[in-house]
Amino acid sequence: MNSARLLLLVTLAVNLLVYPVAQAVVLEGLGHATIYNGDLEAAREQARKAALRDVSLQYEAQISSHDTMENGVVTESRVQVASSARARDARIVDEYRRGDLLRVTVRADMSEGASCGAGDAADLKKRVAVTGFPILYPDQARVGRISDAGEILPQRLQASLRETGRLQVFGATTSRLFQDLLNAPTQQGFDNRLTNVIQVAREMDVQFVVTGVIRDLGVSDPAAWGTSVIDRMQRGVGIANQNRRFVADMMVFDGFSGAPVYQQRFATEAKWDAGPGASAGFDSAGFDETAYGRAVGEVMADMSSAVQEALACQPFITRVTRVDGNRVTLASGATAGLRPGDELNLYRSQRFFDALGGTPELSDSQTRVTLRNVHPDFSNGEMPLSGGEINIQRDDVAIIW
Repeated sequence: MNSARLLLLVTLAVNLLVYPVAQAVVLEGLGHATIYNGDLEAAREQARKAALRDVSLQYEAQISSHDTMENGVVTESRVQVASSARARDARIVDEYRRGDLLRVTVRADMSEGASCGAGDAADLKKRVAVTGFPILYPDQARVGRISDAGEILPQRLQASLRETGRLQVFGATTSRLFQDLLNAPTQQGFDNRLTNVIQVAREMDVQFVVTGVIRDLGVSDPAAWGTSVIDRMQRGVGIANQNRRFVADMMVFDGFSGAPVYQQRFATEAKWDAGPGASAGFDSAGFDETAYGRAVGEVMADMSSAVQEALACQPFITRVTRVDGNRVTLASGATAGLRPGDELNLYRSQRFFDALGGTPELSDSQTRVTLRNVHPDFSNGEMPLSGGEINIQRDDVAIIW
């Protein structure tokens, strides 16, 4: 073995030791809870959460201490233990009950948590609507007959987001949020709102709205597509510039406030090598087989990933649809991942008379609702006080961070 190869092997070995490959670990944790008033389900959920905390601390614990000293003497000492680990495929593998005491064992596939620390909201499916992506210059779509790009692009984005299983995705690909495409999304309406995002979100009962504008579908050199003999010869020998551009702006809006959560421009350029009549639309097989179509497909995959990353750190928010005494009905249920025993923070949604069309302001009621009954599309819960006492009413919101 020569010295160069030996050095390479030693370097690889050192790198593996210093930079270990991150991988998921299956661990088990114990959780305990007391059964009150015979409510076994509530106790089981409480014990499950305690077991998950135990598993998280086993996998990755962050310990910090703080000492307060006065005249050289420690007067206060605090130690905080936290974990940013995330659990996947968590399930109860053992349960033991003795009287009103319940003990459960949970087995989970652990991995390092996201840097945003999204908490319990990361396990819930947020509701997202994907609207149309209108084309700024429709004449550019004549080459290849891809005028359907404004509807097909969001449809593919919608399908890609659905496949992840992390979001509830709804399509509105024929809807158009912006009147002024050139200045979107900065053009304001008469009521100071950027778009009609809030109206669309309310009609579709979603938390976020994904939309955008296709700004460029043009070919780099229009002269390269001439019909003369010379033009065809240049294309045949590869002299003509047959590249085509794709530029799209994508925006993600919060449906409750209308505020932008994410905005990014995506662009690519590749050879438009479709033969005469080979492409008949943005969703055709002929389009996908071109170098340009493959490049655009990669960009759309990046757009899907960007939406997921942008929403991963957002809290889970759902509307209050009914308040009856201390009973609260929410607009989300089991399809969103909610379960009996889950607790959500209640926030009052306030509008002021001098800005009725503006963004509603949320104020913390310092009260939680505990879910008792969970249905596919809605859920019922109870709060400690009646709605009249804390002014919680229809169209307020419940949040899990």
